[in-house]
Amino acid sequence: MTKILTIGFTQTTAKSFFSSLRNAGVQKLIDVRLNNVSQLAGYAKKEDLKFFLNEICKAEYIHLPELAPTKEILDPYKKGNGAWSVYEEKFINLMEKRRVESLFEATYFDNACLLCSEKQPHHCHRRLVVEYLNSKWGGSLEVKHLV
Repeated sequence: MTKILTIGFTQTTAKSFFSSLRNAGVQKLIDVRLNNVSQLAGYAKKEDLKFFLNEICKAEYIHLPELAPTKEILDPYKKGNGAWSVYEEKFINLMEKRRVESLFEATYFDNACLLCSEKQPHHCHRRLVVEYLNSKWGGSLEVKHLV
């Protein structure tokens, strides 16, 4: 069984965010955001995040936009013009089209944590990524959402 975690950074202090990662034993943080230079939290911009992860958690930073939605899928939902169910369906279809399950082995995600912006996983694509991969890999991912 491969242990994978997920986390969002909005509405979270840097202290809480990095403590959660360190306490969970995260060895690599996989950024699944389309835009990894977000201004939503200063510590979550690509270069700052890479530095803090190494200094505080001794963890690696990886950006995988292959696991992010497109702007065309994300914008209508973020701007309030689209329902979650529509976003979810379009994003799952995108992952199928990209065949993301063939890009990695499940073990690639062992002791890794998927990062995006949403605080809670229930309306966040990081949860959809893990559920999609789990469905393709026979449930081999043991998932924990850090909140």
